[in-house]
Amino acid sequence: MYIADLHIHSKYSRATSRDCEPEALDLWSRRKGIDLLGTGDFTHPAWRAQLNAKLEPAEDGLYVLKEEYRISDEITSGEKKPRFVISGEISSIYKKNGKTRKVHNLILLPGLEAAEALSCKLETVGNIHSDGRPILGLDSRDLLEITLDICPEAIFIPAHIWTPHFSLFGAFSGFDTIEECFEDLTPHIHALETGLSSDPPMNWRVSALDGYQLVSNSDAHSPGKLGREANLLDTELGYTHLSRAIQQGQGLAGTLEFFPEEGKYHLDGHRKCNLSLNPSETAAYGGKCPVCGKKITIGVLHRVEELADREEGFVSENGRHYESLVPLTEVIAASTGKSSGSAKVAAEYESMLGKLGSEFSILRDIPLEDIRRAAGPCVEEGIKRLRSGDVTRIPGYDGEYGTVMIVNKDEIDELYGQISLFENYMEPAAETAASQASDNEGSGIIAASGRPRLSEGPENNMSVTEGSVDRSTGNEEASGMRATGIKGSLLAAEAKKSESSAALPKFPDGLNQEQYDAVTAADPVVAVIAGPGTGKTKTLVSRIAWLVKEQQVDPSRITAVTFTNKAAAEMRTRLEKELGGKRAVRPMTIGTFHSICLNLLKSRKREVVLADEYQCRDAAEQVIRQTGLKLRPAQLVQEISRLKNGLASEHILPDNTIALYQEQLEREGLMDFDDLLLQVLKMIDAGGNPDNQISDPDMEQALLSFSYLLVDEYQDINNIQYQLVRAWAKGHESLFVIGDPDQSIYGFRGSNAECFHLLKEQFAHVRDIRLTRNYRSAPEILSCALPVINRNPGENRILIAQQPSGIPVSLLTAESDLSEGIFIAKEINRMTGGIDMLDAQQYAIHTDKPRSFQDIAILYRTHRQAKVLESCLRKEGIPYVVTGRDDFLADETVRGVLAFFRFLLNPEDEASVKICLKNVWNYDDGLIGEFLDVLRQNQVKELDARQLRKLDSQLSPALELASCWQMVRLFLPTVRREKPASLIDKWLEANEIGMSEPLRRLLNMAVLHKDMPEFLQTLLLGQEGDLQRSADKVYASGAVTLMTLHGSKGLEFPVVFLCGVKKGCLPYESVTHPADPDEERRLFYVGMTRAREELIILTSREPSEFLEDIPEGCVEKGDVHKRKDGNAMEQLSLFDL
Repeated sequence: MYIADLHIHSKYSRATSRDCEPEALDLWSRRKGIDLLGTGDFTHPAWRAQLNAKLEPAEDGLYVLKEEYRISDEITSGEKKPRFVISGEISSIYKKNGKTRKVHNLILLPGLEAAEALSCKLETVGNIHSDGRPILGLDSRDLLEITLDICPEAIFIPAHIWTPHFSLFGAFSGFDTIEECFEDLTPHIHALETGLSSDPPMNWRVSALDGYQLVSNSDAHSPGKLGREANLLDTELGYTHLSRAIQQGQGLAGTLEFFPEEGKYHLDGHRKCNLSLNPSETAAYGGKCPVCGKKITIGVLHRVEELADREEGFVSENGRHYESLVPLTEVIAASTGKSSGSAKVAAEYESMLGKLGSEFSILRDIPLEDIRRAAGPCVEEGIKRLRSGDVTRIPGYDGEYGTVMIVNKDEIDELYGQISLFENYMEPAAETAASQASDNEGSGIIAASGRPRLSEGPENNMSVTEGSVDRSTGNEEASGMRATGIKGSLLAAEAKKSESSAALPKFPDGLNQEQYDAVTAADPVVAVIAGPGTGKTKTLVSRIAWLVKEQQVDPSRITAVTFTNKAAAEMRTRLEKELGGKRAVRPMTIGTFHSICLNLLKSRKREVVLADEYQCRDAAEQVIRQTGLKLRPAQLVQEISRLKNGLASEHILPDNTIALYQEQLEREGLMDFDDLLLQVLKMIDAGGNPDNQISDPDMEQALLSFSYLLVDEYQDINNIQYQLVRAWAKGHESLFVIGDPDQSIYGFRGSNAECFHLLKEQFAHVRDIRLTRNYRSAPEILSCALPVINRNPGENRILIAQQPSGIPVSLLTAESDLSEGIFIAKEINRMTGGIDMLDAQQYAIHTDKPRSFQDIAILYRTHRQAKVLESCLRKEGIPYVVTGRDDFLADETVRGVLAFFRFLLNPEDEASVKICLKNVWNYDDGLIGEFLDVLRQNQVKELDARQLRKLDSQLSPALELASCWQMVRLFLPTVRREKPASLIDKWLEANEIGMSEPLRRLLNMAVLHKDMPEFLQTLLLGQEGDLQRSADKVYASGAVTLMTLHGSKGLEFPVVFLCGVKKGCLPYESVTHPADPDEERRLFYVGMTRAREELIILTSREPSEFLEDIPEGCVEKGDVHKRKDGNAMEQLSLFDL
């Protein structure tokens, strides 16, 4: 649960404090106890510049103040780091339906880039520079349309909807209905800000508001006013989760309110005449002030009664929890007879925060006994009365804030007289009780609203029940687990707790016995076979930490080889946490085989330009033309790779095939991935210099980084990689490999499931260790997966489930790929509790545990299967991310734009120069040669401002080359710092290239990367799991994952849909791809064991042969045309698409 105040203003808005800067807002958020704060005023360029300079990204779409700007504060904890979300308020003044309308709208955005884009558009409408809250002559409906066009993920909220002068329902310039204001776009309004002068019960009286989320914010104009009203959110931090809470109510737990009487427009009245009236009195006076005769300012209560169709006191069935509070300074003042602005009250306020915690904690949670000790009985009594709602309210009117009376003077005098009784005396029992209450703060207190307060259970406090496991240690509870045999497999099952069983020993860092043995093994060669979910990464990270902390190994002598770049990044992050920061991890070598080898070659001053997948195919195509081979280019590339790995070719190839292929690559100055590794092998064998065979001491020094070599996903290495492992480990202290032969799924790349046996043949004294405790999957999932893999050769597999029994595995039959896709989309909608309000109502009673989108993965054998799935998810409005390589990368324009940016970053990459000049500008070979000649003659190794000036005179006059060179000048200054999606977008616009599906997909992939060098590196070196594409140009982290079975290895999800488990698809069979049943079975096993809690297998009327291996009774079978919603059955229609 966290507190969010989403509507504030900066110092650039009128009538605001000059202290409204990021540093002070961060400080006061900490003091108040606010976890998420709107930035306010995103349209103002100077404010955006400050935000860009002083904030840095945190969770999805959120920001945090950079550490160097953080104000040290003795009275608040330094641990709390409030998040910021981009927000702003826009005032619209316009004529509609014969009346002048004045409406304020609050807009939340997923990032500063969106703020920049929307501000640029609004700048064409009106002046956004003079005020942080700009006033535009723009219809609210049109403002909503522009906002959603620029940023569909924006959250658009009509602000303080009852304020008389500037609001949706304002008495003077508002509307009577939401539909009148927003017309056809009304369905895009999901939330309404109630404002300071109304509370939820007042809004419940208007049935037209029943379908909207009611939110409350402070609209603060100074840091000290933050949190006057706020929202309670029971969801994860992140813009996607925030959006879901605000717009769909998922995670919106309630609001923290002003007493509405405190608002400055609660009652009717006329401030200049000191006249305050209730609605009936205003009516009696005919709406005219009896003192001056002028028009009375109609208050919120009056306006609510005009639109209400329910009586006062009505309680909405769907109304959320709310609490009415008063700022702590006002409570102190009202409880002690002092002024809220006095120095004494300020001192007492800071003293209480220093002793007790944040303001919201004091007002809502801290035990009264603790408050008494910290601030005395008067303040204790004041907070006690506030919590119970026992206060006297004097309503505000016509811009005059109302007040709340808590303790009167006589009561204060009486309480002061009691102070002596408590100054030096407190019974020990009372102290103990106070301490216990502090440990259980927030439970059972009655809020001012008169309803029980929300209480949160202890976080990460998992109680061990029958058959459960203490996840904090990773150890099996001996009392709750027993093994049963299924075709020789060991599975954990639910069992009654045995009183006689002894607890298993505890090991450091939550390791179990097997993991601990692996981590601390002193043998020179250690081979760990780690089945799925057995803690492979944890073991690997703990091994490295053990080497550094316990064995005092120099981090620079440690190399860890991972299978993907993502795995390498995750390992670095976990090690930094384990070893106390980046300094200890920075000297280590952590990366994939290719990234490590690339860095080794570059460190030897060797210029390396790697050929991407499509450049290799181009070279292969030339070879095919020369030799007349009847193969596709992709097939020939694969055959050449097999030969380089020492494997037999599946086709008869001419003897000079590899030589011709190498000539093509060398002509373009390229090297393929196999050659990258072979060059390093050659360099090691030659003592560092493959050209003259002279020993190089620097190479010997470089090889010291492999003194302690650890290899992850060992089962997937090919022959060249195995030779590298041997070369790197030769003569060094330790080789530690970890993996699972049953997850060896890259045979087509030369990997060998027998790699662990080969290791024993090549190295003496290899210590074998097996990890068998599965901490990932429910027993029901393992009971299906293990019998499948046990059909492959080898000894019986052992996995002992550490999770409690859960949901049975589903095996469902679909008539077609389309019906399969429709079912999955509908089922995800149901699992997540509904995508829209109608769905949420329909599914609420049928979904015991709503899932988030990121809990769910859809796995399939080939990328072709994704097309239908994407269509179904889009139709259902479900956000998703596609992982893996895609055919769109072969598109000529896509290759051209990527080649252009590769050239900007590395002008010696002549192959990229040729591709971009040919694919984008259609230059002939003569012009391309002319361009390259200029670069060669000037020995251009890096493009910079000086080189640009030098080359300008040689390239600009050539009219045919001018367009390309103009693009170079335009994009070179920003290519390293601007986000790749933005660069590509601008590049397409500058070159007047229309959007196509491949380009759209490229942009949706680029949006997931922070800069162009990283993006291009990922495209070049990334494995299947490194490449992701969002469903849209703006990425939502809360998204369903779509990926191939190959790409899923190493990942896990609470819910997995396994698609297309049918004949011809799994095992995969085609004319050019004969099935390898053992490897395909391993692939199926990998897919099944990605699931933690729920596995749904989709098949057809011709099911996969692998399904026969799942024992009867282990799955629930059914048909996708009927879905179970509690006791209800629903017929799905293909026409839903």
